[in-house]
Amino acid sequence: MSAASPPENRDVSTSLLDDLNVGPKLRVASSGLARRDSRSPSVTVVIPTLNEAENLPLVLPRVSPEYEVIVVDGRSTDSTIGVARMVRPDVVIVEEPRAGKGAALRAGFARATGDVVVTIDADGSTDPAEIPLFVGALVDGAEYVKGSRFLPGAGTADMTALRRAGNWGFVQLVRYLFGARYTDLCYGYNAFWRDAAPLLDVDADGFEIETMMNIRALKVGLRVVEVPSYEHARFHGEGRLRTFPDGWRVLKTIFKETTRSTRRAPHSGHAALSVRDDPAGDLAAAEA
Repeated sequence: MSAASPPENRDVSTSLLDDLNVGPKLRVASSGLARRDSRSPSVTVVIPTLNEAENLPLVLPRVSPEYEVIVVDGRSTDSTIGVARMVRPDVVIVEEPRAGKGAALRAGFARATGDVVVTIDADGSTDPAEIPLFVGALVDGAEYVKGSRFLPGAGTADMTALRRAGNWGFVQLVRYLFGARYTDLCYGYNAFWRDAAPLLDVDADGFEIETMMNIRALKVGLRVVEVPSYEHARFHGEGRLRTFPDGWRVLKTIFKETTRSTRRAPHSGHAALSVRDDPAGDLAAAEA
């Protein structure tokens, strides 16, 4: 699949239906129950960092001043923390001694105070302008929202052919083992209601945390929605994902989740997200 151009701002309308008889363009990932009434929840954005001093001045100003921003720093040796405070004076800094993206995200989840938690990257690959799309899906009934680079209107400018093939293979494996209809798996743009964090109970330290979150959201019965997202090339520096070592960690995580017991989310009914046609791409939700 060739990389799509960055999509224009989308105005996506969603509504709850009384049953699961949804349109053909709806892609359902798991069923659950809409349980939030607030149309304007408070939002915490968690951003893991490691030597991102050059990138933060280009990323943090794009995050709404209405959101709580938590920068979790994994022992940077540059001026990442100082730059974060200069660019965003109200930023919450968490210094995480453990190495790895997973450890950083877990520390950020523990400090979050917003109703909704959103995870983005510090390198500019995930566009903060898309956050309202994720929050809107939660407000309209989702409990966990995952970005997908492979939905209509989405794309990536930061994925090699080898990584693309690996991600496709992992998606197919998760579909087979867990019944998910996911279109993407190893992507760091996700959002969920903060009180769902104990159900996810993530314990990974590395990049495999994204896969773990996506699988556990499905296993515990959260209502999962995929939304189109465009992954940009990082602004400065080199990415830290190592294709084969991190791919191996992802594969081990997938198989470990097949034997792990989970505590399911309490639901007492069904809800479905209806998505009206959108020229830039459709919201996607799906039933396992």
